[in-house]
Amino acid sequence: MDVLKPDICVIGAGSAGLSVAAAAAAFGVPVVLIENHKMGGDCLNTGCVPSKALLAAAKHAHAMRNSVAFGVTAGDVDIDFVKVRDHVRGVIASIAPIDSAERFTGLGVRVIKGHATFKDKRTVSVDGKIDIRARRFVIATGSTPALPPIPGLDQGPYLTNESIFDLDALPGHLAIIGGGPIGLELAQAFRRLGSAVTVCEAAKPLAKDDPECAAIVLNQLTREGITLRSGIKVTSVAYGAGKVTLTIESEKGEEKIHGTHLLVAAGRKPTADGLCLEAAGIRFDKSGIAVGKNLKTSNRRVYAIGDCAAGQLQLTHAANYHAGLVIRSALFRLPVKVNNDVIPWVTYTEPELAQTGLSEAEARKRGHTIRIMRWPYHDNDRAQAELMTHGHVKVITSAKGAILGVTIVGAQAGELITTWTLAIAQKLNIRAMTGIVVPYPTLSEIGKRAAIDYFTPSLTKPLLRRIIAWLRIFG
Repeated sequence: MDVLKPDICVIGAGSAGLSVAAAAAAFGVPVVLIENHKMGGDCLNTGCVPSKALLAAAKHAHAMRNSVAFGVTAGDVDIDFVKVRDHVRGVIASIAPIDSAERFTGLGVRVIKGHATFKDKRTVSVDGKIDIRARRFVIATGSTPALPPIPGLDQGPYLTNESIFDLDALPGHLAIIGGGPIGLELAQAFRRLGSAVTVCEAAKPLAKDDPECAAIVLNQLTREGITLRSGIKVTSVAYGAGKVTLTIESEKGEEKIHGTHLLVAAGRKPTADGLCLEAAGIRFDKSGIAVGKNLKTSNRRVYAIGDCAAGQLQLTHAANYHAGLVIRSALFRLPVKVNNDVIPWVTYTEPELAQTGLSEAEARKRGHTIRIMRWPYHDNDRAQAELMTHGHVKVITSAKGAILGVTIVGAQAGELITTWTLAIAQKLNIRAMTGIVVPYPTLSEIGKRAAIDYFTPSLTKPLLRRIIAWLRIFG
């Protein structure tokens, strides 16, 4: 049996694992990277990349149908779904070389394809053929779609994000279980491409987001013809004659929803099965691998990062953030601590919904005395020119102006949130956002106007008025 003794062994070649491997190799550290499936992980192959490519195609179809407001008549929109699918695959193929085994081998990473299992606290075996005894291990195995325990669900051909991008034909009626970001993004995409869409959600759609801002997204989805059923329970699923039937319970009693296809988008579960974590003394449960604020597991030589780590945000950029912390800790022995308050997240519907820092509810829960500033898109000149006037910026500050959190709902919210993420990470006061010079006309002016609104109440204070009047005496 071959025995390798690198400084770092990374298990999983998704976003988190690739980031660790690339950074360590760049510092000249011996690295072994183990992947049992596809390089690039979920993000490249079945998640972020294909979903955004599909959304882009759907956005073009929607723009053509609604171009008459600009004086442009496009005529009927014809959807060639096979070409849409090929577009999605083409985007994946164009990015894949960046994440390929060949590229990482060229960077100096030893890439091994196979299944990794822990033999003991310091050894990982790959398919029983190679033993790896590294100074540090990094588990970055990601997550997989979670399947709710619904009777009959596993008796037929349901879809998840791992299979929906392989469809050869557009669904006639797509039923979706799950009203989170994945479910709603795909709901809007398929609706704009021509499918009828029904979304079933046991709680509230976009429940983790600011409800005030989430309502704007949900209203838009409803206007586009998506049926949203919230506060209901799917009690059974039945398949037959090329169709799927969902039985639901609501306030009205039992109902049935008939569709041609079923997408399950009810969250994700950490991938930790089959690693033999017990042999390494690593604690884990159904929520993932237990880690401390420094991302170390109960085995001090082993880190867990990305989706497989319990209690962490399941986001690609969060995984990359984790990777940077691990490099600082493992290579330079620097103290690190995860701060989820500086990690933004975006739902890429139209309008987009972006959040960074604390929500209003979380800020109140932590005992902050807060102030809230809002500024609407419809008061922005660029938004008027583009006819993108739905939405607003919502800024949460402390009583003294420390920026605690921001939610943006509207066009390009995912781009606009970055400035606010930097402001929160750097602990800036709202005053800093009023002094920034932004180009005109741009949507970024909306954020500045919201910041200026913080000082509006002070303009009417009698003392300030008296000071101004006194200074006028001097001309």
